[in-house]
Amino acid sequence: MKKETYDITGMTCSACSARVEKTAAKLTGVQTVSVNLLTNNMKIEYDESALTQSEIVSAIEKAGYGAAPRDAAPVMDSGRHIENSAVAHTGSGGQSKPANANEQHIRGMKHRLICSFAVLIPMMYISMHGMFHHMFGLPVPQFVSALLDGEQNAVINVLTQFLLLLPILYWNRNYFINGFRNLFHGAPNMDTLIALGSAASTVYGLFALYHIGYGLGHGQEAVVTHYLSDIYFESAGMIVTLITLGKYLEARSKGKTSSAIEKLMDLTPRTALVLRDGTEQEIPVPLVAAGDTVIVKPGARVPVDGVILSGHSSLDESPITGESLPVEKKEGDTVISASMNQNGYFQMRAERVGEDTTIQQIIRLVEEASSSKAPIARLADKVSGIFVPVVILIALITIAVWMFAGAGFESALSFGISVLVISCPCALGLATPVAIMVGTGKGAENGILIKSGEALETAHHVDTVVLDKTGTITEGKPHVTDVLPFGSQKEELLRIAASLERQSEHPLADAVLNYAESEFRTHTQTHAENQKSAHSKTFYTEAADFTLLPGQGVSAVIDGVRYYSGNLKLPVSCITQEIRKCAEVLSDEGKTPLLFASDTRFLGIIAVADVVKQSSAQAVRLLHDMHIHTVMLTGDNERVADAIKRQTGVSDVIAGVLPQDKERHIRELKERGHIVAMIGDGINDAPALAAADVGIAIGAGTEIAIESADAVLIRSDLLDAVTAIRLSKAVIRNIRQNLFWAFFYNCIGIPLAAGVLYAPFHLRLTPMFGAAAMSLSSVCVVSNALRLRLFKPILNNVQKTPAKCAGAIPTINEDNQTCLQADHKKEETTMTITLSIEGMMCEHCKKHVEEALAKLPASSVSVDLAGKSAVITTDGDVADDTLKHAISDAGYELTDITRD
Repeated sequence: MKKETYDITGMTCSACSARVEKTAAKLTGVQTVSVNLLTNNMKIEYDESALTQSEIVSAIEKAGYGAAPRDAAPVMDSGRHIENSAVAHTGSGGQSKPANANEQHIRGMKHRLICSFAVLIPMMYISMHGMFHHMFGLPVPQFVSALLDGEQNAVINVLTQFLLLLPILYWNRNYFINGFRNLFHGAPNMDTLIALGSAASTVYGLFALYHIGYGLGHGQEAVVTHYLSDIYFESAGMIVTLITLGKYLEARSKGKTSSAIEKLMDLTPRTALVLRDGTEQEIPVPLVAAGDTVIVKPGARVPVDGVILSGHSSLDESPITGESLPVEKKEGDTVISASMNQNGYFQMRAERVGEDTTIQQIIRLVEEASSSKAPIARLADKVSGIFVPVVILIALITIAVWMFAGAGFESALSFGISVLVISCPCALGLATPVAIMVGTGKGAENGILIKSGEALETAHHVDTVVLDKTGTITEGKPHVTDVLPFGSQKEELLRIAASLERQSEHPLADAVLNYAESEFRTHTQTHAENQKSAHSKTFYTEAADFTLLPGQGVSAVIDGVRYYSGNLKLPVSCITQEIRKCAEVLSDEGKTPLLFASDTRFLGIIAVADVVKQSSAQAVRLLHDMHIHTVMLTGDNERVADAIKRQTGVSDVIAGVLPQDKERHIRELKERGHIVAMIGDGINDAPALAAADVGIAIGAGTEIAIESADAVLIRSDLLDAVTAIRLSKAVIRNIRQNLFWAFFYNCIGIPLAAGVLYAPFHLRLTPMFGAAAMSLSSVCVVSNALRLRLFKPILNNVQKTPAKCAGAIPTINEDNQTCLQADHKKEETTMTITLSIEGMMCEHCKKHVEEALAKLPASSVSVDLAGKSAVITTDGDVADDTLKHAISDAGYELTDITRD
């Protein structure tokens, strides 16, 4: 099967798109086909052995429309074949061809509109100057009255209107060309309605002109008077001009719906600096090959995805991730295409190029989602397919009924023309695609990639969200959460722990080493003048005779003493019952306690855990606020699962789940009647993501998981999943509003135009008012969809604080080595410290100060940018020197300290 996209020309309403879709669907070998009126393209999947491109194009052309395959242009460079959609769709000016074509179309329409109104206004004045004089008191020049007023000037009056009408009809001739062509092909569309209405008005005006001439020549003044009051030339001109006005406003509004895609395309650099043969070369980005060394200077955008080889900088990744603050990057870090290099110089190795770069994948996903159809659009598609023939039939019936009721042909024709021009299939065709395009674009702006309109619609029905634990609810890698020295100093415990874990291959060893190194650096920077120990230059000591103790831990000789690290099964006698209780408390909190001891002395416990992301609990709470049930799947034991449940508040937990069983649990939930969304990141999540009604992949996860999902969260933040569901609800609500307006407008407008209120109330819609109403209906639908651009995502309002061990924690009395059960939060004295800080200028400064103070033993940190101050709450006092060093290391000046 082959998937292709075709640009379709000549479509003006939903009847056109329905016609093209039916034509393509009838072709042999076609698997799926979807035509989008908003983007004027067709996505088709077909069997290459049964169907060719030329056959597809020929079938569409026979239906009365143009079609051309949208192929990526191949670029050859030194034998390398590179494909890039940015090259295929980009002109020399750096703007995409579709964008240029749309701009030219809008400019041409604006020119026609100005010219049409320039001629229509004097024509309307000639036709209605008498009415304007009587109703509004507008003066009528004597020469105008002498030339146009009176029966003796009837031919001059009417002929002048006809001559002024001709250029208007010529400038707007496409309505007639397309409308009658489609009518002859048996597929009438909106242009057909306009052409029939305007042509009928024009023909009847000519009919009246000949009768006026005949009446004047034969002295029949009654005939002249009768037909002079029923000239419809101004109606014909007004119809096409007002429709063009509506189309112009609609085109401008539709252009705004694709602004998200255009912004993404504008972010893609056109050229890149590469280092080849020792010299810098500036080449087009599509020619960058994997493995090339790319140079990125300050102020330039990263052209491709890769890894920094040398140098460092801070990158603005907000166009991709939505994160407003710059991200520090150094050697070995991954950089993302389209990120802005702010202030550093670095060289990087290109790894993902062409269409494989992050920015190109995002553009592709957003374009595919924007052109996809939601199931809610099926009713509109069905109605659109028969709408125009039904309207023509209603117009003919209207004329016949009024003539049968005794109305003159002129009045009956006027009612019939009103029915033709007020009917609007465009509003039906635009109701769904404009909302989907704006919604998916808005999602992309906020780091949420929704792959299809179907996924967007299904998400708003979700009543159960299944969450994978590792990497989704939690960070996905272990961190030290508690350091509890027992009969030793913290520095000694960390030094021994780091010395033991340096040679260990245990997955928790890296967490201990990273924490020990971080604490050592903080300690030496703060108290450099007091560091006189032998170990002040390193955070570990070389260990000898490293031994693995299966099922227990490890041991090694450090400074002539054998130390042990592991679980409660360590072969030492100093692990008391109180220590065991302490370890059990940590285990109940979902943490892994690592015990450290020598043969005769117990040093302490370091607890390690895959910590819960700071936004996870907030995300779960917001899901519950939307009456969505949450379930966590994890392969961990019940104890760890229950601890995560307490921290996040998830409704249910299923622990001990094997990777192959995740899909089964999803299927069971669906069989119970639930609409299930699955959020995961690992390879083992891929089957579950595919089985769920809506699969949501964490962007930092594996490519397999992302490929299996219906939506991707680039930021790996659960709050974005909440935003995705809220966005889905907003889009579907908007689509329903659009469909209601489209159906309501036609259900009310057509009967009014047919004259159902004329007999009882003498209320009717003239063809001119009908044309104006038709124009405004499409504009209203598009404008309503544009309100989605005001959608606001949910932001993380969780205060970042250092991880602490919650609840009651046993502490050791150093003198008697007994375990005392005490609530550490209640025992310690709470102190509030207010700091006056100079040098903070922006939100970035505020963030730097928050991060610096968060490293201190503070339970909460609050920074006031406007007041140039910070307030920290601690469970004990913090030395002035410590505070000063923390602020100065962040690059600011501490001017005053106040304690409460």
